[in-house]
Amino acid sequence: MEASNIPFALVVDDEPMILMHASAILEDAGFRTLEAINGDEAKRLLAEYTENVILLFSDVDMPGETNGFALARHVEESYPHVEIVIASGRVTPGPGDMPPKATFINKPFSEHSVVSHLAEKLPDGKKPEPLKKAV
Repeated sequence: MEASNIPFALVVDDEPMILMHASAILEDAGFRTLEAINGDEAKRLLAEYTENVILLFSDVDMPGETNGFALARHVEESYPHVEIVIASGRVTPGPGDMPPKATFINKPFSEHSVVSHLAEKLPDGKKPEPLKKAV
């Protein structure tokens, strides 16, 4: 697959080790990754890479004006083509916290749990080749 055809995932987490871990998982699944340490930086990257990003993978609890739930709502409203996965080990979403199309996974997450989740939830047209083969 040409590099220009490889979809982007935007990974957002204020914990550097979790950010690196999630990015590595998504890269192994076939995505190119962009990284942000908070929701405000993620919004800037989304505006810059609008056409390329097809997946948001975000923590909930982060510093700044925009937490993961607010970021998910912003993405649904402004970038409806982007699939949304929210992860947290401290916060469980309540009714109305996340957009209807967003999905949630618990931290700590493993490579297997993330890949399985994405293989199940992402539409076939948005799955990179390695993720299609992971099923």
